[in-house]
This record gives sequence, C-alpha cells and structure tokens, in this order.
Amino acid sequence: MSIRAYLDGQTFDGETIRLMGIAFEMALASFGGTPGCDDPVRAALAHNIIALAKGGDRNPERLCEGALKALNPSDPLLGSPPPAELPEGGQADEG
Repeated sequence: MSIRAYLDGQTFDGETIRLMGIAFEMALASFGGTPGCDDPVRAALAHNIIALAKGGDRNPERLCEGALKALNPSDPLLGSPPPAELPEGGQADEG
C-alpha cells in the first residue's frame, strides 16, 4: 500500500507525493521491510510524513527521520510495551 492510501482527501502535487512515497518506503524499510511492518505502524509513519510535508518539508531523508522520531514506542497500537517504571529510589532491581 502506498502513501496515497493515507492522504484522506488531502491534495499535494505529484512531485511531493513521489517524495513522500520515497520517505514512506525508507521508513518502512527501517522496520525490516514492508511485509513485517503492521498496519498501525504503517499508518503512524504515513500520517507523520504527511504532517511534515504539509509543513513544507520535501526532503525524503528528513521526512523519514522525522516520521520515525515522532513514533511513540509506548503507544499500545504499535505493539511495544511502555518502558518499565523504576522502583522508588530510581534504581532498577539488580536481583
């Protein structure tokens, strides 16, 4: 599925869509390739890239990097558990 599926009626010129598509594929590749990347991650990456492009960025490398940085690893939709909380005192149990 290309980034076009996530545009939700938003309009961009053809070149911008092409550049966003490159950034999307780069971001997906960082998860080990498109087949292993599940739908919530794909959607989050696409929406992050689109938001950055709406802000005027057209560089695929920056769009990719920004989309990856914007992912919230504690989001339950992304399948990653939140980081473990440290016990009182601020140190992890070494036991």
